[in-house]
Amino acid sequence: MSLDPQRTIDELKALRSLTGDEHGAQRVAFTDKWLEARTFLKEKLLELPVEVITDPAGNLWATLKGESERELLIGGHLDSVPNGGWLDGSLNVLAGLEVLRRLSDQYAGKPPVTVRLVDWADEEGARFGRSLYGSSAASGNIDVHALAQLRDKGGISLGAALGGVGVILADAPQAKSQLAKAAAYIELHIEQGPVLENLKLPLGAVLGTYGVERHSVTFHGQAAHAGATPMKVRRDALLAAARLAQEIYVIAERCGGVCTIGSVKTLPGIVTSVVETCEVLLDQRHLNAQGLADLWQGAQDAAERFAEEGGCTVEFGDLWNIGPLPFHSELIDAVEASILDVTSHSHRLPSGPLHDAAEMSRAGIPTAMLFVQSLRGISHNKTEDTDEAHLRLSVQALDKLTDRAVRWILR
Repeated sequence: MSLDPQRTIDELKALRSLTGDEHGAQRVAFTDKWLEARTFLKEKLLELPVEVITDPAGNLWATLKGESERELLIGGHLDSVPNGGWLDGSLNVLAGLEVLRRLSDQYAGKPPVTVRLVDWADEEGARFGRSLYGSSAASGNIDVHALAQLRDKGGISLGAALGGVGVILADAPQAKSQLAKAAAYIELHIEQGPVLENLKLPLGAVLGTYGVERHSVTFHGQAAHAGATPMKVRRDALLAAARLAQEIYVIAERCGGVCTIGSVKTLPGIVTSVVETCEVLLDQRHLNAQGLADLWQGAQDAAERFAEEGGCTVEFGDLWNIGPLPFHSELIDAVEASILDVTSHSHRLPSGPLHDAAEMSRAGIPTAMLFVQSLRGISHNKTEDTDEAHLRLSVQALDKLTDRAVRWILR
């Protein structure tokens, strides 16, 4: 069975029909549609001489045993955000499935090293707000007690949702044993941004994932009557926050990286009152640890300046952070070489979004990632798309990268 990238596209379309609707993909983790997607994958895996297991965190593993017990992991995720796109995550898994088919055929079911395809559970974090759940469990970077407090919008706990699919939250850290023999990890993903499209390139080699700092910034001013209070004497918390919202663009230009204020809450929240309290949530990302620190320091300095100028005070809260995670330099070279095997040009770029590959790098596993162009740079949306010719190239490049990774492991 030779590599057939068109088969991957056909299976992606079949999965879209099975688990999506007119609003987009509905494969939210631990729901019925997610289980249907898993069943779809398992049925395809029955055609191969692989061992299929679900680990204690709920990750699905398909193992093609090789001559060596050292393992090459090919990863992805079938879960989606609500009303998501047809490619985010599922391309990784189904392209990896196609590579397993080729390896099994070429080596009569026993390649030079053991190759494992993993479908990580709840990469998106769309339901409980905790991204990379399954890969974090495997990498050893979860706090079971903290996870037990998480609830979805309907009040269902993460533990209850996991129990509904046969997983016990307290056992999730045991998934770490799955990485005991991992020698390398590779992943294909749609870019989810506009860089490759703007460069008119189908594929790119990923340098690593941005570090992320998420904080709350809360300005405190003075509520006052909207009609009776002159503009010059107002202590308007929203004005200070608005000035920060503009300044983060200056900070990002100065330091590199990206800054986003994605949420604004005001009190008392009525049209007839000057805003007394304004809380904004700030997301900052950078590929360099010092650059990430500079972004956050710049935001704090600016917030304090705008608060003082407006007669307000400001306080800061920590939400979440993860450091920058560069990928393995030799495997990045292998990604680029594999891209050049199937097309004439490549480009190296960082990943702004987080991916399961970041957790594998965090666990100390040599990691590499391949991006394929996203049309209009759109993802997490039903209009998410990639040119089919580029999808075929991405499957071919992942296949070439697999062979290079195998040789790298055996050297």
